[in-house]
Amino acid sequence: MTSTEKSPVFTELKKEVLQLLESNTSNPDAAMQGICDLLQSRISYYSWVGFYFKNGDKPELKLRVFAGEPTEHTLIPFGKGICGQVAESNENFVVPDVQGQDNYIACSIDVKSEIVVPLFVEGENIGQIDIDSHVLDPFSPEDEDFLEFINSELARLF
Repeated sequence: MTSTEKSPVFTELKKEVLQLLESNTSNPDAAMQGICDLLQSRISYYSWVGFYFKNGDKPELKLRVFAGEPTEHTLIPFGKGICGQVAESNENFVVPDVQGQDNYIACSIDVKSEIVVPLFVEGENIGQIDIDSHVLDPFSPEDEDFLEFINSELARLF
């Protein structure tokens, strides 16, 4: 999918995300599950979509909801893998080819690339959206913008 093809898709999906959030204002988990299902089913190169959150006072992330193949990585220590690095850096992390990453936790042999975008509430990184793809280098700045939009809107439920 090229950048010109992504714009209309993301525009339509933004509307659907807002509808999901509006209909689940008192149930963030239902809203996030709906977002995971929507993205994983509608964006061909989003093979796995999940939300990880800080696990209480522990320096680790806990998988909260996801769409795609089940993963054994339900707890991720800060600093480990792409998600753990984002928990520490507070910055988006786009990995065009996971084989080029030394600190990568393999969730599936089919995963070729990954994007992780932190979720901030009142300036604090409380979690993140994590997307795995079975395609090499599919993520563009438009994907980052789209996922930042989702997280900024989702933050209102916390």
